[in-house]
Amino acid sequence: MEANHPKPHAIMVPLPLQGHVNPFTHLAMKLASNGFTITFVNTQYLHHQITKSQPNNTEHPDRHDIFAAARDSGLDIHYRTVSDAFPLSFNRFQNVDQFLEGTIHVFPAHVDELVGDLVQSDSSVNCLIADTFHPWPAVIANKYNLINISFCTEPALVLNIYYHLDLLIRHGHFGCHDNCEDTIDYIPGVQAIEPKDLMSELQVTDTSTPLLRLIKKALHEVKRADFILCNTVQELEAETLLALQGKQPTYAIGPVFPNEPTKSVVATNLMSEFDCTQWLKTKPQGSVLYVSFGSYCQVTKNEFEEIAQGLLLSKVSFIWVLRPDTISYEEEGYILPFGFEDQNSDRGFIVPWCSQIEVLSNPAIGGFLTHCGWNSVLESMRIGVPMLCFPIFSDQITNRKLVVDDWGIGLNLCDRKPISRLEVAEKINRLMSGKLDDGILQKEIKKARQILEDALAVNGSSQQSLCKFISDVKAKIQTRIH
Repeated sequence: MEANHPKPHAIMVPLPLQGHVNPFTHLAMKLASNGFTITFVNTQYLHHQITKSQPNNTEHPDRHDIFAAARDSGLDIHYRTVSDAFPLSFNRFQNVDQFLEGTIHVFPAHVDELVGDLVQSDSSVNCLIADTFHPWPAVIANKYNLINISFCTEPALVLNIYYHLDLLIRHGHFGCHDNCEDTIDYIPGVQAIEPKDLMSELQVTDTSTPLLRLIKKALHEVKRADFILCNTVQELEAETLLALQGKQPTYAIGPVFPNEPTKSVVATNLMSEFDCTQWLKTKPQGSVLYVSFGSYCQVTKNEFEEIAQGLLLSKVSFIWVLRPDTISYEEEGYILPFGFEDQNSDRGFIVPWCSQIEVLSNPAIGGFLTHCGWNSVLESMRIGVPMLCFPIFSDQITNRKLVVDDWGIGLNLCDRKPISRLEVAEKINRLMSGKLDDGILQKEIKKARQILEDALAVNGSSQQSLCKFISDVKAKIQTRIH
């Protein structure tokens, strides 16, 4: 019976951000390894950034296919690019609202045209896998009679909260000029959460911003999906996933990493990586703190100053990922304290970008000061590195709740605002001492690591969910043919 099922051929469209492209790319590889044909779609801007960042770049980077090596190894993956409605020279981060308006009103037309061309030229195309935060998948999937699959690259808790936005509005926790501060205990699958732990987008009073309009439209679309994939683990978010599974077919298939965590044959980074291996070889095991606030750093100048001075006071060795525009662009960026690099020449290593999972996997790393991006959280858990949490915006705030309050695998960098250098130094030393709270943190991170390992095993929950998803997709394709 299985042999009679048509082969799934999915068009995959990630959100054009580093934290979304990575898991989408790894999912594409995983699905292709399980018999899918994949047509992966990046925006022209993202493709340009990725190819520009690669070493040994060719003279014609725009002709480079980032999946060429994967295809050479036998995987059925094709690669296309699409305009995001703006020229390559347009600064998407300095003009966020304008970019979001284009994402809502113009980008869908470009995707529609590309999908239409692909469907017309290849009748085997039968699935669309789009990021949960795209505001157009249901419309395009229905237009071309494609199986509509939504991939959430954030935890199930975040998706579940957004999914029940109507309840937050009804109880006065969102959209009111004086948002209610009572504990939120009415969301299915969520025992209780404080308003301060909601995603930053839900802590604002102005609900007419382009970002919130995009989110509302996207969440309306996700409720029309045939299937939802979540980059999480069933055992970590059982109640939340059960609530979502009661609404729509939802599969916890995470963490979506390459089979070998530190190796990937596909280029995904938007910036060139710096090799930290030689420097790390000079440091004792567990002695180095890895510091990174992701590809889009939004800490305030005062926070940046206090963190830098806290690192100085801690006397701990560290690798700090700082993009060049972050530390040298005086109008908008951040300036390292005078003499910072000289004072840290022996124990500090500042790099513009690196392979985070390779650095975290190095035995010299003993802790991770993180913005709590979901990929960073999953990578830290998979490797067993405890976290020092300083969430900045969006889902990072809610992710911190999971890491610190629910799972006990991290600490808050600061327990109250404003952040101070003395507390930063004290928290760094607590994390790196290895004697924190009778070793409870170390025990919990080992337990979390084992949960992830078990989930990814042959008979693990994530592997079983992936197999069930693939089987259900094939059955759905079969019913549409008949």
